[in-house]
Amino acid sequence: MKSLRTTTIGSLALLLGLLVWACQSNTSNSTETKVSAAAGAGQSAVSDDESAKDVVKVAVASPDHKTLVTAVQTANLVDVLSNAGPFTVFAPTDAAFNALPKGTVEDLLKEKNREKLTDILQYHVAVAGYPAEALTDGRVLSMVNGGSATISNKDGIIMINDAKVVGTVKASNGIVHVIDKVILPK
Repeated sequence: MKSLRTTTIGSLALLLGLLVWACQSNTSNSTETKVSAAAGAGQSAVSDDESAKDVVKVAVASPDHKTLVTAVQTANLVDVLSNAGPFTVFAPTDAAFNALPKGTVEDLLKEKNREKLTDILQYHVAVAGYPAEALTDGRVLSMVNGGSATISNKDGIIMINDAKVVGTVKASNGIVHVIDKVILPK
């Protein structure tokens, strides 16, 4: 009985050693993804140029979403939107923000209006992945701010409230639908 136990323990030790060796040798031959972040920083501090882009990185990479990116940064929503999701983001273009009454964007970006800005931005996000084909006519989406938005889809033209979806980009943690207007909570 003692020799059986000794043999079993020896076999397990050998198996464990081989497993460790295989993992180490396999790691050295694999392609490594370089990911770095400052200690204690959130998702926004992670530098990863090889993985698929999350919804924030999609917006950052777009030349037409500089105002949206600034607003998301001002509202401290970068880390939240960089998390796993899934998120569906309805992303107004710079032209959509420029169509607001003069001074509106500048006013919303002030520290004293952060809560209002956050409410507006959260009205552009649903916690679910809604590809274009799921945006069916009459569908009501629950938005992160607690409000709801209505989809219309007629002849392939998709609208959320009164904003037209002009493009769609898949992200690693959801979907970004580019829209031509800023939608405002009721």
